[in-house]
Amino acid sequence: MTQDERWIVRYNEVVRFIETNKRNPSRYDEEERGKYLNWIKANRKAMNAGKMKAERVEKFRKLLEMTEQYRRKNQYE
Repeated sequence: MTQDERWIVRYNEVVRFIETNKRNPSRYDEEERGKYLNWIKANRKAMNAGKMKAERVEKFRKLLEMTEQYRRKNQYE
């Protein structure tokens, strides 16, 4: 599996998680933090530093828009 394929797989997992749970990954849940939140943070850093591949930037911006929609969402609502 190439790096691009792994990136797409993880991207799809994060999108599916957000759509299913109607919230962003929690920094307090160890599994969510390890799987999803750290991936989002690492890619945000790469994008801001200009190191992200051009074809990934547009997809990742859409993901960030989706996360902004559920920003500070109470998980018990």
